[in-house]
Amino acid sequence: MKTITLALLVLSGTLAASEVSPIAINWKRLTDVEFTRKLNNELSMYFLYPTFGPSVTALRGKEIQIKGYMIPVDEENNIYVISAQPMTMCFFCGGAGPESIIELQLRNKKQRFKTDDVRIVRGRLYLNPTDVEHLNYILKDAVVD
Repeated sequence: MKTITLALLVLSGTLAASEVSPIAINWKRLTDVEFTRKLNNELSMYFLYPTFGPSVTALRGKEIQIKGYMIPVDEENNIYVISAQPMTMCFFCGGAGPESIIELQLRNKKQRFKTDDVRIVRGRLYLNPTDVEHLNYILKDAVVD
């Protein structure tokens, strides 16, 4: 009986560990998205609104891991973005599309990063199709390795 109980505990621990492991993705995976330019009536401005493809939709709510370039947006308020490209080539500078950046909602609010630090980040992926106050991709409870 003790052997069966021990085996079940080991098996459940192994299953729990496999559920916790983040899915390692690359930036190409996030290009499965199409954008439509639409008027935001509230702000009286046009924005690009995403329609996420199946390979991106499959990641919704999952813990992912991705490597990229850190870009401080507002260091005082701990707002960072991770980008597929360095700052001079990122979306903000016109070298890439909105699918090439991810908003980071960091678990550790005291961390600081320099522009273009190459880091691996993991967190739960949130897909944002409508809120223009945030990016289309958001990593919640993000941890930077």
